[in-house]
Amino acid sequence: MHWHGDIHIDCATPTETDVLRALGVPVDHEPDARTRDLVREGIAELRRLAKPRGIFSSVTTEEFADIYRGEGDNNEPSPLADVFPKADELALFAATIGSTVTERVSELFNAGEYALGGALDAAASEAAELVAGNVARTVLAKARHAGRASEATRVLNYSPGYCGWSLTGQGALFAALEPCRIGVTLTDSFLMEPVKSVSGVAVVGPAGIHDFKDDYAFCGACRTHECRDRIAGLRGATPRGDSYEHA
Repeated sequence: MHWHGDIHIDCATPTETDVLRALGVPVDHEPDARTRDLVREGIAELRRLAKPRGIFSSVTTEEFADIYRGEGDNNEPSPLADVFPKADELALFAATIGSTVTERVSELFNAGEYALGGALDAAASEAAELVAGNVARTVLAKARHAGRASEATRVLNYSPGYCGWSLTGQGALFAALEPCRIGVTLTDSFLMEPVKSVSGVAVVGPAGIHDFKDDYAFCGACRTHECRDRIAGLRGATPRGDSYEHA
């Protein structure tokens, strides 16, 4: 199962609430009119400039085991190492909104328009995650269509650099997926270009396989524990944001 192509801008447009949260505005705080206007202008700029694209390719459990092993730098144990052998479907993926948005952010900062630049940058980060979520849902939909997943099956994305999967894992992931086909490349330090891009593996299976405790050795250094929201979303509770964000 393979796919790559453009994604509609509506699937990459965050809400004002999402952008305000990304800017650090407390959910119980009512922003002033100026802040609201900046967020709306940032979202409008995002819609004008972004070029959302995605790619994914199915891999077997054995193939992913080699990819996940990478350069041997992963923390062990880790959530993904425990989760992926239980999956019904695994797909490497990459998603991006292109480079034009971050170029515009740099222009705004260089011109001293820090408030609008910050709003656009926050909107762009949220947009990249939305594109990744769209790719994950496409993986799930195709797996269901092929009879390899049911209506009760869920999907969650996991990315190098998070939850024990070393950032160096990008090397093996990119070699197998070739996201250069959608314009995403890797630097020598394993960072993606364009910057507002997300990569990883979409793990399709029963919701319960993702229900891990955040008590791994590295969890103590995590500032957000956002995995709690994503796991809650898979169980049907109300999570913050998109349930398909990377773990």
